[in-house]
Amino acid sequence: MKLIMTHEVTGLGAPGDVVEVRDGYGRNYLLPRGLAVKWTRGGQKQVDQIKRARQARDIRGLDEAKEIAEQLGGMNVRLTQRAGHGGRLFGSVTSSKVAEAVKEAGGPEIDKRRVEIRNPIKSVGEHQVTVRLHPEVSATVSLEVVGS
Repeated sequence: MKLIMTHEVTGLGAPGDVVEVRDGYGRNYLLPRGLAVKWTRGGQKQVDQIKRARQARDIRGLDEAKEIAEQLGGMNVRLTQRAGHGGRLFGSVTSSKVAEAVKEAGGPEIDKRRVEIRNPIKSVGEHQVTVRLHPEVSATVSLEVVGS
C-alpha cells in the first residue's frame, strides 16, 4: 500500500514522504490515526504543501541542530506536576509539557512533536527525555519532575 505521511512516525518517515507499507499496517494503524493518507496522483499537491510546511518549522541545518543539542545536553529542566502520596503523579508528563519546561528553563524553543518519551513519566524524580532535532542529531534532556 502506498501512503503519504502526514505526521512523523519513527522508523517510517516524516510528513510529506511517500512510503510503501503492508496493507494491514496502513489500513489498521496509519490511516485511522491520521498519520497518513492514501497516495493518489493528485496527492502530489498535498505532498508539496506538507513539505513546504515542514521546511518552515524544521531546524535549518545540521550545524544548527548540533548547537541546539549542546545547549539541551547541558540543561537541567525542572517540571512541577500535581502528585499524590508516594510521588505518583495525577496523569503523566506529556511532550508538550516538556517542550514548555525547556523553554521556561531558558532553553531553545522546540517542537513538541520532536520530543520522545520512551516510557510514560508517572512519578516524581529524574527522567531522561530524547529530543530529535535532525535526522542525524538527537539530544538527551535531564528532566526533574517535582510534585506540588
